[in-house]
Amino acid sequence: MNAKQTLLQKIRDGSFALLTTDGIAKKLRLKGRAAAAVEDMLAALVREGELLCDLRGRYGTAQQFGAMRGTISGNERGFGFFIPDDAQQDDLFIPHRALRGAYHKDTVLAFAKSGRGLSDEGEVLAILKRGCTELVGTFRRERTGGTLHPDEKRFGNDIFIPSDRCKGAPDGAKAVVRIRSFEGRTPTGEITEVLGESGDFFVEEHALIRSHNLREEFPAQVLEAAEAQAERSPLDDLAGRVDLRDELIITVDGEDTRDIDDAISVRKEDGKFHLGVHIADVTHYVKWHSPIDNEAFARGTSVYFPDRVLPMLPTALSNNICSLNEGVPRLTLSCFMTVDKHGKVLERRVMPSVICSRHRMTYHAVTAIAQGDRAMREKYPDLVDFVHTAVELTNILKRAREAKGGVALDVKEAKILYEDGKISIPDYERTISHEMIEQFMVLANESVAAIMTQKGMPFVYRVHERPNEDKAQDFLTFLREAGIHAAFDASKVTPKDYQDLLRSLEGSALYPLVNRVMLRSMMKAAYSPENVGHFGLASECYCHFTSPIRRYPDLCIHRIIKESFVSPEKTREKYKKFVTEAAVQSSACERNAAEAERDVDALYTVAYMQDKIGEEYEATISGVTSFGIFAELANTVEGLIPIETLPDDSYEFVDERFLLRGTRNSFHLGEAIRVKVAGVDWGTRRVQFRFLEKSGD
Repeated sequence: MNAKQTLLQKIRDGSFALLTTDGIAKKLRLKGRAAAAVEDMLAALVREGELLCDLRGRYGTAQQFGAMRGTISGNERGFGFFIPDDAQQDDLFIPHRALRGAYHKDTVLAFAKSGRGLSDEGEVLAILKRGCTELVGTFRRERTGGTLHPDEKRFGNDIFIPSDRCKGAPDGAKAVVRIRSFEGRTPTGEITEVLGESGDFFVEEHALIRSHNLREEFPAQVLEAAEAQAERSPLDDLAGRVDLRDELIITVDGEDTRDIDDAISVRKEDGKFHLGVHIADVTHYVKWHSPIDNEAFARGTSVYFPDRVLPMLPTALSNNICSLNEGVPRLTLSCFMTVDKHGKVLERRVMPSVICSRHRMTYHAVTAIAQGDRAMREKYPDLVDFVHTAVELTNILKRAREAKGGVALDVKEAKILYEDGKISIPDYERTISHEMIEQFMVLANESVAAIMTQKGMPFVYRVHERPNEDKAQDFLTFLREAGIHAAFDASKVTPKDYQDLLRSLEGSALYPLVNRVMLRSMMKAAYSPENVGHFGLASECYCHFTSPIRRYPDLCIHRIIKESFVSPEKTREKYKKFVTEAAVQSSACERNAAEAERDVDALYTVAYMQDKIGEEYEATISGVTSFGIFAELANTVEGLIPIETLPDDSYEFVDERFLLRGTRNSFHLGEAIRVKVAGVDWGTRRVQFRFLEKSGD
C-alpha cells in the first residue's frame, strides 16, 4: 500500500476523518515539503472522487460528512436551496459561497451545517451532474464577444460567449446557448441557434418551449414506424378480443380534442349499473423498447399549449389509428364494472376488446341533454336514457367517494383559447358532464389498480401521500387562528378529516379561503412503483390507466395488464425493475411539462390582458406575500397588487395566517375584492392589478 492509499485508508477508518491538511500533517508530525506532499495527495484523492473537501478545508467521505444526494433549486439573487432525493429529509438553504459552483437543477452531494441558527443551512460538497447545459435567453453583444442573459432566472448567472462562438447573433436576439465550461466565475458557452427578435410574441413562446428542453420534432425513424403502424387494419387483429362494436359506446371530450383515448358505455339492469370504460389499446401498435416507445418514454407526456400540442406519440397514432374516432372500429382495453345503488363495485374485470364509437360527443352536448335541452335530445334520441343513467350513476359515485372521505377541492384550471389569431379566456366552467367523465375514469383507474395489485404484478401507481406532519400542523394553526374548530391529529390526518372540515364550512365566506390553504398543505401527486394510496381520492389503490395516448405510465401498465393475462410469472420478472424507471422518468416529465404549460399560459394571459388595461373586475385574493397580494378573476387570470399600491398603511405579513395586516386595513386569502387592470409586465409574464375596494363595502 503506497502513501496515498494509506492516507485514504486512515481517513476512511476515521483516524483522520474531517481534518484539514494541517491537522493531518500534525498527526503525522510532518512539516515543510512532506506536509506539502500530503496536500498534493489529498487534492488528487478529491479529483479522483475518493474524498470530499468542504469550505473549511476538511477532508472526508460523503458518509462522514453526512452528505445527501439531491438537486439545487437556484435563485436569481445568487443563493439556492438543496432539495434532497429522500423526501423525508428537509430542504436546506445554501448561501452563494456554499454552492461551490453549483447552479440551478444540478445534482449534488450536500450536508447540513451545524451550529447556532444553522439547522436549515447547508453546503455543497460535490457536483455529480449538471442540470442545465443548454439555456435560452437574450444575447447582448460586447466588444470581446457577448453574454447571454438566461430566461431561467434561477440559473443566477450570465453566460459568456466568445466572439467566434456567437453565430452572428445580433444584439437583443433570443438565442439558445450550449455551456462548454462551468469553470471560473462565469460559465462559458456557444450559441447553437438564434430564435429571433426578443420581445416578439411567438419567439418568446418558442423560447419558453426550448428552455424546458421539450422535444418538438419526432425523429424520422419514429415517424416512419408510426406511419407503418397506422396502415394496419384493426379488423385483422381481433383474436382474443371481446367484440363490442354493436354496443352503444360514446366518447365525451372538449370541442377541440383531437386525440380521443377514452369511451364509455353504461346501462342499468335489476337495480345495478353496468359501466364500461374503454381505452385505446395503444400498446398494440407501440411495442416495448421500439423506436416509438423509446421516444414516448423520453417525452413522458403530451404537452398542451394554446396554439399547439407537443404529443407523446406521432399524430399518425395519436389522431388516427389509436384515436377512438366516431364510426370506425378501434382496438381497446376495456374495464367493466358492476356498481350497486350505493356506489359499491360488486365486480370488476379488464380485457382486450374492439369498439366502434357511436357518437363523438362534447361536454356541452352531454350537459345539454342532461338538462333537458329539446333540440339536443332530438338530435341524439338514442342518448337520452343513456345520459340519464350516466348522470344517476355519477351522483351515486360522487356520494360514495365523499362517504369514503375523498377531498373534493375546488381547483380551477384556466382554459386559454387561441383561434384565428385571437386569444380568449372564458370563465371557468365545470358541468355535470365533466363530473361524469371524471368519476367514471377515477373508478376505472381504481379498479384496474386493485385487479393488478391482487395479482401481485409490478406496476406504476399514481400516488398522493398524506400531508407531512409539519404542513398539517401549519394548516391546523392557521385554522385555529382563523377561529375555525378543527380536531384532527396533524401526525395522522385522514382524507375524511379534511372533507369534514370543508363540509362544515359550505356556504361560509371562509370556505374558499380554507379550500386554498388546504390545497397548499397537501403533497403533490406522483408516480411510484410502490402503492402508498391516494390521499386526495381516499383511495387505497390507484393508477393512471385511461390516457395511454398522452401519458407514458398508462402505456406502461397497459403492457403489464395484457401480458399478465398470458404469462404472469414472466411479466413479473420482465417489468419488476422497469416500473421504477418509468415512475421516476414520468414524474420528472410531468413536472417539467406542467411548468412549461404554466409559463406559456402566463405569456398568453399577459397578451390577452394587455387589451384590458383600465377595465374593472370582481376578484378573489388568491395569494398573500410580503410584497403584495395576488387576485384571481372568474376566468382564473391572476394578477399582482404590489404592497406599495395598497391603501396607505403600515403592513405586516403574517405568513402562517396568509394575512397582510395593517393598522386600518388587512387582506387575507379568499377575500372578495374589486380590482382594475393596471398593466402587464412582459418580463415577469405577470398581470398587474390595482385594488379598488372590498366587495360589499
